[in-house]
Amino acid sequence: MKWSWRIGRVAGIDVYMHATFLLLVGWVAISAWSVRQNVNDAIHGLAFVAALFGIIVLHELGHALAARRYGIPTQDITLLPIGGVARLDRMPDKPAQELVVALAGPAVNVVLAVVFWMLVRSADAITGVTSFRLIGTPLLAKLQYVNIGLALFNLIPAFPMDGGRVLRALLAMRLDYVRATRIAADVGQVLAFAAGAIGLAKMHPFLVFIAIFVYLGAEQEASMVKVQSALDGIPIQSVMIRDFRTLHPAQTLADAVAHVLEGFQQDFPVTEQGRVVGVLTRRRLLTALAKRGKELPVGDAMDRRFETADPCEMAESAFARLEGCECHSLPVVQEGRVIGLLTAENIGEFLMIRSALRGEPPKA
Repeated sequence: MKWSWRIGRVAGIDVYMHATFLLLVGWVAISAWSVRQNVNDAIHGLAFVAALFGIIVLHELGHALAARRYGIPTQDITLLPIGGVARLDRMPDKPAQELVVALAGPAVNVVLAVVFWMLVRSADAITGVTSFRLIGTPLLAKLQYVNIGLALFNLIPAFPMDGGRVLRALLAMRLDYVRATRIAADVGQVLAFAAGAIGLAKMHPFLVFIAIFVYLGAEQEASMVKVQSALDGIPIQSVMIRDFRTLHPAQTLADAVAHVLEGFQQDFPVTEQGRVVGVLTRRRLLTALAKRGKELPVGDAMDRRFETADPCEMAESAFARLEGCECHSLPVVQEGRVIGLLTAENIGEFLMIRSALRGEPPKA
């Protein structure tokens, strides 16, 4: 995810912090300080954020480890102001498995709430710790309430919260997966409208922000699942671009610019002796042009870490990878050589043409 920094690795999974997470840190510190204008309060507030950071990571690890049980790896975990995101390589194929993965995160919070409850009740053994207070409330008690709140909040039946996936999994046990997703998305959007209305009436901007986030997240989930369903059973070789351009590491950025202006693709596989050695994305091209000019060799600007696809791979899984990574295209490689290029735009065009051939009217 853009604007994220890697801050560690847990259970073999990279953990990132999004830049906006710093807003939460600043807001808590200022809020704690402003009550009595006491520096110690601000320090205690930052300690609370640090504990919250650990709780969110554990919540997302619950999802990741549950998914790992079903052979689904997790790409990374990113911390955001409204929680965390564990990027799974794919969603479980069976509704029962998705139900377990979705519930694993809130289950971690329930366990942590019980642990903090037990610690608070053991005041005789940890008097010094429980006396550490955060704006009038002992820290451990505060963390107990936070875990209860996180578990309840995440179980709201609306995407992208865990409750939306729980609802979808329960519906998918009886309905088609796409239909189940659409119903779950509709429920989430109704709740988002209600939350937004309350937020506007009460002049609560954060509630309005959450409502917008939930509404857009529900629509995105429904659209993505619909596209993946439409691509089910279709190999990449039926969708990929066959007329494309490649670059050599020794060529200059001027050559890439010429291809872009001639109307060819925006991302270019970089090949040497017929094999892919890198990818020059539009973002890297523009950044290199701004910093070092058009005479820079492509090899100095290309990304040497990239993903590829196999022509026999299903377009559904490739589309999920395109949505999950920061790349806009996947070189399609067979026996080490590039034979095609897959982009989200090309997939969209394929689906539109397929719909037109079925006699379906184009969407506005």
